[in-house]
Amino acid sequence: MSDSKQRVLDEVRGYHQETAPDREFIPGVTEIWPSGAVLDEEDRVAIVEAALTLRIAAGPSSRKFESAFAKRLKRRKAHLTNSGSSANLLAVSALTSHQLGDRRLKPGDEVITVAAGFPTTVNPILQNGLVPVFVDVDLATYNTTADRVARAIGPKTRAIVIAHALGNPFEVAEVAQLAQDHGLFLIEDNCDAVGSTYDGRITGTFGDMTTVSFYPAHHLTMGEGGCVLTSDLGLARIVESLRDWGRDCWCEPGKNNTCFKRFEYQMGDLPAGYDHKYIFSHVGYNLKGTDIQAALGLTQLAKLDGFIEARRRNWRRLRESLDGVPGLLLPEATPRSDPSWFGFVLTVDPKAPFTRAELVAHLEERKIGTRRLFAGNLTRQPAYIGRPHRVVGDLTNSDIITEHTFWIGVYPGLTDAMLDYMTATIKEFVAQHG
Repeated sequence: MSDSKQRVLDEVRGYHQETAPDREFIPGVTEIWPSGAVLDEEDRVAIVEAALTLRIAAGPSSRKFESAFAKRLKRRKAHLTNSGSSANLLAVSALTSHQLGDRRLKPGDEVITVAAGFPTTVNPILQNGLVPVFVDVDLATYNTTADRVARAIGPKTRAIVIAHALGNPFEVAEVAQLAQDHGLFLIEDNCDAVGSTYDGRITGTFGDMTTVSFYPAHHLTMGEGGCVLTSDLGLARIVESLRDWGRDCWCEPGKNNTCFKRFEYQMGDLPAGYDHKYIFSHVGYNLKGTDIQAALGLTQLAKLDGFIEARRRNWRRLRESLDGVPGLLLPEATPRSDPSWFGFVLTVDPKAPFTRAELVAHLEERKIGTRRLFAGNLTRQPAYIGRPHRVVGDLTNSDIITEHTFWIGVYPGLTDAMLDYMTATIKEFVAQHG
């Protein structure tokens, strides 16, 4: 490292130490966010060091992160994207590729998913002309079950796309077996669940593909960003093409003739020898990330184990403190799982002498941030009314979630004092309404 570069980075470290926020917690004054990034001196230095290279597109840091993250999640290939939503779009779109032959999904094919969740798990299904088949979830785990998925499989079913709700794994081994038995694709939306395990196996390793988000709320962050992972090299190649404008070439930016026959191809109706860098085999996008994002991702990845343990520890503290509080339905880990929690979800019993809205207002007034369980029942959202879909069974629990459910934070930036204030505030409210 040059002396001038070292001086810059030393100044960055000094700046970070000088501007570190006051961490004193004042109950009722200090805002307690339900989610957020935990960034330290090494993260700041990594961003600046990457900026000094002026590598403003994807490059060495991106490749290094993809390799390290694939290894961490026990997948053969990882492809960085500009968001977790883009990762979901790429994963579902890859299943429609002509390169899959008779296995490809076509407009009108059905994809099983859950009604209570985040829109970007479902949007790519509709965006590709496919039909979502909605099933309900359990209130204890906020996940669907293999039995519900099995009942939803019909003659047009071609795939299953489900998220691990708030870090809590769904019955993914059983669902993966259903997919195998019926010749279906399975995509795990693992955006909230990096580090979770089911039957001792990490989530994201059961399906044909998995997706991850690096938005600040998630387990590690790049500011924005996402990833598609798979061990199927054919699917990986399709994802890469779709992410990179739909091109057939797989050269990295700034590289030429990786295949050693750049001017020897004849594809489509193009003339023989057309430059392979400009041959497009898919109708694709540009959904790549940048090296500056990846540089931050690498320093965050080094802290992932600590982040996961903090989330589990914070969740346990909330769960133990709130156990037995009347009027609240407390969350449960899916049997045989060890979640890497995203949030602590609470449902106000419809028979309770208070409402979700009243409890949330009480918390928010005391600077305790809350969030809904995302979109609630998606079939009731204005964006999805009138859209093609099928519902199997009732959506009773999804409707209860829409009316009565919210969550509070467990992310690593929360202290024990904050967590204890959160539970004390909830208990105070319930006691006042007993």
